[in-house]
Amino acid sequence: MTRTIPQTATPEPVRRRPGLFKKVLRHPVGLVAVALLTLLYAAAFLGPFFYTLSPLTTDALNTTAAPSAAHLLGTDELGRDVLARLMYGGRITLTISIVSMVVALSIGSLVGALAGYYQGWTETALMRLVDTFMAIPSFFLILAAISVLGNAPAVVVTVIGLGFWPQVARIVHAEVTKVRNFEFVEAGRALGASSQRLIWRHIFPQALPAAAVLTTLGIAWSILTETGLSYLGLGIQPPLASWGNMLQNAQTYFWVKPALAVYPGVVIALAVLCFNLLGNVLRDLTDPRSQR
Repeated sequence: MTRTIPQTATPEPVRRRPGLFKKVLRHPVGLVAVALLTLLYAAAFLGPFFYTLSPLTTDALNTTAAPSAAHLLGTDELGRDVLARLMYGGRITLTISIVSMVVALSIGSLVGALAGYYQGWTETALMRLVDTFMAIPSFFLILAAISVLGNAPAVVVTVIGLGFWPQVARIVHAEVTKVRNFEFVEAGRALGASSQRLIWRHIFPQALPAAAVLTTLGIAWSILTETGLSYLGLGIQPPLASWGNMLQNAQTYFWVKPALAVYPGVVIALAVLCFNLLGNVLRDLTDPRSQR
């Protein structure tokens, strides 16, 4: 009589998720966006140390000149070097966009985290405030604020940040509401951790990736907002250069020298496109359901 030996099932190999570095390599568009943004920031903040022409020096005898060895991208309607103004204008526009999103992230994170954790009347009051701000078109709210408070660079930064914080607050509120009842939070409460420690040390870091993705997209929005304000004459004022007021100055001379409008228009479009692409890539990288 023969005995049959039962065969044991072969365990399936465990599929390991690719590491972060491999995920990044699988997003070449994001790498290109990061490379282009690095070049833009290097040109804006390091370029003036090598290309030393002043963006404010005028030359009435050399207006709207073609590119030459003395002026690599030519001169504008007042004889100012276009490349120098592009670099200094990029420094102002990019700085305003980053700082304004820091303002939006700070306010939105505070409001969203408090509303999501405490809930009850706190959540109702804070989220209805968010709904009120979101019901008002942000660009018109910014226009009204600048008309009242003036257009100093600090005011422009603040009002642009105040125009985007409700979106950040909504994202943080949703993430904190989802995480506040997880087991590690309950364990922290059982160990006597304070609400402030639970919010900022344990819960908020879980919401930070989603908020960072939205903030990256918000930087693109703030670039468009700042350039729009400057184009309308309500943002950065001459003689300071920004990409927006360079477009405004170029519109009168569009048929004489269209390159005056093309140069700032191209860098604005490039910066906005790169930040949008970077935001999409960050969303894929931070998505826990992504297996790529």
